[in-house]
Amino acid sequence: MIRHYLIQEFEHEVNSTRRLLEAIPAKDLEYKPSETSWTMGELAQHIATIYYWYVGTFTQDVYDMAADNVERGDSNDIDATRAFFEANVEQARAALMSVSDEKLQDSWTMKIGDRIVLGPMPRGVVARSFLFNHTYHHRGEMIVYLRATGNKVPGMYGPTYEESRGAS
Repeated sequence: MIRHYLIQEFEHEVNSTRRLLEAIPAKDLEYKPSETSWTMGELAQHIATIYYWYVGTFTQDVYDMAADNVERGDSNDIDATRAFFEANVEQARAALMSVSDEKLQDSWTMKIGDRIVLGPMPRGVVARSFLFNHTYHHRGEMIVYLRATGNKVPGMYGPTYEESRGAS
């Protein structure tokens, strides 16, 4: 039953993430709100990368990010980032579909080399916190980036403020 609800949320939120990535114009990929922030292109690529991590979360008990060398491409190529996202979504969907409710209760750990950075904790908790909530956090950042550069933000949970006010 837990898996069933995760799959429903995944499918709904993938569409929202896709709309957000589609709203990012190539002309603003270098924008960053501060010296310590990612550029818009780097943030978009990070959002797309989170979907890549579903496979390691659902298929491995200990996921070593240092041993996982994913090729992300150029963060200044929004079309490449969108393609990376779509490929990762397909793999994420397959991994999520393959996990059982019982396996969602199993202990899971993320490490970078010898250093544990997350866990051990139940895989289902990791799905909600590390995968789902992590995505939502960075989507919120992207909305701020889009607004700061004068771009239109897509509605994700109903109309945006601008849409509700009749602004175009």
